[in-house]
Amino acid sequence: MKKIICLALIMLTFTLTGCGSDKKDDDNLKIVTSFYPMYLDTINITRGVHGVEVVNLTPPQTGCLHDYQLTPEDMKILETADIFVVNGLGMENFLDKVIEARPDLKIIDASDSPEIVPIMEDGVPNPHVWLSVTYSIQQVKNILSKLSELDPERADKYRMHALEYVDELTTLRDEMHLSMDMLQNKDVVTFHEAFPYLASEFKLNVAAVVEREPGTEPTPQELAETIEKINALPVKIIFTEPQYSPKAAETIARETGAQIFELDPIVTGEAKPENLLDYVDRMLSNTLTIIKALQ
Repeated sequence: MKKIICLALIMLTFTLTGCGSDKKDDDNLKIVTSFYPMYLDTINITRGVHGVEVVNLTPPQTGCLHDYQLTPEDMKILETADIFVVNGLGMENFLDKVIEARPDLKIIDASDSPEIVPIMEDGVPNPHVWLSVTYSIQQVKNILSKLSELDPERADKYRMHALEYVDELTTLRDEMHLSMDMLQNKDVVTFHEAFPYLASEFKLNVAAVVEREPGTEPTPQELAETIEKINALPVKIIFTEPQYSPKAAETIARETGAQIFELDPIVTGEAKPENLLDYVDRMLSNTLTIIKALQ
């Protein structure tokens, strides 16, 4: 009888521990972010907060998510998520599939705010709002607000960290204005439609766009129109992006004598906690590039 009782206790212990081994601790919170800009915002808000894990969904080399297709590995990550932080404005074209697969998943839309007014292109909002520092600040505030509602016990810590990051971003914005407001020439040609918010904030004029959709070669007519627009500019500058081939831009440069410089839309990067100020650093680098090009 003692052996039977002992065996029963062992089996009960195994059942309680073994069957629950994959279950997440109720005190822990797993936040998944859709891509790198959202990851940077979220780790700045949650840094050092006990029990909170932030995971970026897409691979480090993934650019804008316009045509991104979810992988089985992505779905496995989302199965264990408590909260999904997205940019919104159509950037995550796979969001409907996520909602269908995980209707209980809490989603934070970082652009869902009357403070963010999207630039419309052919009736569709341009989603690259994080490249306006002002809108990036607002996205941080939006994530903070929704996250605090969903996790009120940690809200004070989130708020403290978010305010510190907002201070960093505010200083960044001030420095960028000091550097760029006095530029005489403000005509730029960009690689694709990633920079209208940055241009709007710092009063740059996007005179032409090389590729409306990244990775899609311009038609001969579009190429000719772009060349004509660049030839009419007093200073001929084309800004390419490190995430995409500059082939089309190089063709235009040969035809127009334009100089090529590289601007980073900050859509790729290693999802590491130590990259807290990567957005700030790369925007400052972009500022130096713009000054060098336009002066």
